[in-house]
Amino acid sequence: MVLRALRLLFRTVFLLVTVGMVVPAVVGATVLVTLLFLPLPASIPQPKPAAAILPTQVYDRAGNLIATFRAFDQSIPVRKADIPTVLKEAVISIEDRNFYKHGGIDIRGSVRALVADIRSNRTVQGGSTITQQYVKNAYTGNSRTLARKVREAVLASELDRETSKDEILYRYLSTIYLGDGSYGAGAAAENYFREPVNDLTPSQAAMLAGLIAAPSRWAPRENPDAAENRRELVLDKMLQQGYLTPDQHAAAMTDRVWLLAKGPAPAQSTAVYPPRTDQPKYPAFVDYVQRYLIAKYGPELVFQGGLRVQTTLDPAVQAAADKAVQDSLQGTAEPLEMAMSAVEPSTGFVDAIVGGRQFGQGPFADVNLALGGCFQPTPGKYTIEVSATCWNGSTVTGGGSGRQPGSAWKPFVLATALTKGMTPDTVYPAPTVLPIPNCKPDATTSCTIANNEGEGGGSSDLRHAMWYSINTVYAQVVRDVGCKETGETAKRLGVTSAWYSPQFQTCSGTYALGVVDVSPLDMASAYGVFANHGNRAEPTPILKIIDPANHVLVDNIATKPATTSVLAPGVADTVTDVLRGVITGGTGTAADIGRPAAGKTGTTSNFTNAWFVGYTPTLSTAVWMGYGTNESTPLRNIRGVSAVFGGTIPAVTWHAFMTAALASVPASDFGQPAPLLAPAGQLPTASTLPAVVAGPARPQPDTGPGGPYVVIPPVARLVPPPPATTTTTTTPGAGPPGSPGSPGSSTSAPETTTTTLRR
Repeated sequence: MVLRALRLLFRTVFLLVTVGMVVPAVVGATVLVTLLFLPLPASIPQPKPAAAILPTQVYDRAGNLIATFRAFDQSIPVRKADIPTVLKEAVISIEDRNFYKHGGIDIRGSVRALVADIRSNRTVQGGSTITQQYVKNAYTGNSRTLARKVREAVLASELDRETSKDEILYRYLSTIYLGDGSYGAGAAAENYFREPVNDLTPSQAAMLAGLIAAPSRWAPRENPDAAENRRELVLDKMLQQGYLTPDQHAAAMTDRVWLLAKGPAPAQSTAVYPPRTDQPKYPAFVDYVQRYLIAKYGPELVFQGGLRVQTTLDPAVQAAADKAVQDSLQGTAEPLEMAMSAVEPSTGFVDAIVGGRQFGQGPFADVNLALGGCFQPTPGKYTIEVSATCWNGSTVTGGGSGRQPGSAWKPFVLATALTKGMTPDTVYPAPTVLPIPNCKPDATTSCTIANNEGEGGGSSDLRHAMWYSINTVYAQVVRDVGCKETGETAKRLGVTSAWYSPQFQTCSGTYALGVVDVSPLDMASAYGVFANHGNRAEPTPILKIIDPANHVLVDNIATKPATTSVLAPGVADTVTDVLRGVITGGTGTAADIGRPAAGKTGTTSNFTNAWFVGYTPTLSTAVWMGYGTNESTPLRNIRGVSAVFGGTIPAVTWHAFMTAALASVPASDFGQPAPLLAPAGQLPTASTLPAVVAGPARPQPDTGPGGPYVVIPPVARLVPPPPATTTTTTTPGAGPPGSPGSPGSSTSAPETTTTTLRR
């Protein structure tokens, strides 16, 4: 009885599946085949007009136009004879290898796609031929509906009957979108290669053909490695289908994609030119805005969507940043570089960006040093306990790798320690040299962490160890609180490149000393969390975005950007209280601006990178100095400074910038730190805990009446103001107490380690 019931149930289910899935598919396929092969009374309609290409206009926070984003903003008409055979073959090989054999549609592919669509009640598969793609672009549009798919197939079949294959291919190649505002092969050839389409090489043709399916994903300017992989795939298919001989294929494979923004192209390369854009007044900031918009909306909307973008750029603050950097680099030459980022802690608004001494020109034209990059370890080789956000492409980077921050990383260790129950008065041994456990010395690793200029000895609490940047103390702290936990703290605060692998970095103590590459933008943003009592505002260059139909896409003027609590207020305020002492009496005295401020110096092994990152309640700024070509050349004998610590030229630059940027902003204090609350559970302990010795009294700076920095711009609509009749110039403030080379600026406490980690 049970067996008979099971058989009946099985037959019922089988019948339902057959009726519900197979029959509709067969009926659908029959109807489609009938429509495709019976004569149609209707004529082919007129192609729809080409899509409008509108440039995007970018304004500063006061409504002044500062840039226009336009790539190749109009298609170039070409004759049928102008399109070379090699381009036709490249496109056919990757898009529709049976183009000359089918009748406008690939029956097998279309039936397969139709069945999948019927089962899912939506469009889930492709299967389009070149003829169908042209019909979609010229007649039916991109709506993802079953009705559109059927109409597309019918029109493609009819078009194939009425029009020659060569004419269809010509129309297709004359109108297809190939990225960065290029409609048609003629426009794309001029846009990417600055050549007429009839001069394309097999390698160039393969790169263009590879763009068709996903112009943004394989865009050579934004994703050169992906474009190169796609180019090689097309060349392989051309070889397989007999369009290239083995010798031609081998020769073309050596012509790898090369961005001319990086420098002169090698002899064997597929050289891609930068887009034709006007040189903006603020090139590094505009580059940041462009990268930010492309990451969120894609290049098609940015370069042809007609957006109006009001940015957070403050012209006076940007001018102060440019001047401070140029003054500090005066008398030096490339590849010595400096970068800076300034962020408002409470909103995340980025006021100024300096991407290098001459961003947009010279050997580093396409590397925005203020935005950094992201070092990624070999996949699968290491256990990653903290992952960098930028590895998945979700972070704005500037083309470089980022730079190690040295002791500017220590505040993240301190914040982690405070979160776990320690206090600034927790005492550790402070030896001059600290052995690294389980370390085997070699030619590049001495297996010790040192305080190079001799400070140390005895013991020190965490407060004084931060003021005087005692490496051996914080190397012990990070072992006790955990490297994974420290990396997670930095990540929460906004260091998108923060990561940790126990096999790669190890938790021997060096992780406390800044071995993770970071960017000035991330560092300024992360320190802004301390200034904002533990609340993080995501950094943004955008105040408002309006599309051509006057739809508001973003409005950070009407509604202040949201913040997220990522650190306990008491912890953030206590870090600030400690970092104030770095400026008032520690390694960063050259940064003293005569108002409440906090910050930290940073110097890496052999003086290859120097940092000063600091903040007031209203502005957080990071300054980096190093060599643009490498991280091995030491910063020595520069403008009279024998060895550049973070407390010398970077701190002086920070002082000059902040003095000018805040000249019209009333001073305000941070407020006293809230009491620290011990967490539940067992607290970490120091290796040894000598008696706590009270530190010296630290008088509070005299501050005048204060108030929050005014962050909401006066212009609420994206329209340029009337032409000004007068110009007001902001005069930067006086220089710091110690200038580069003076006795007061070259005596910063050492903060380097004799251990050099190889990446």
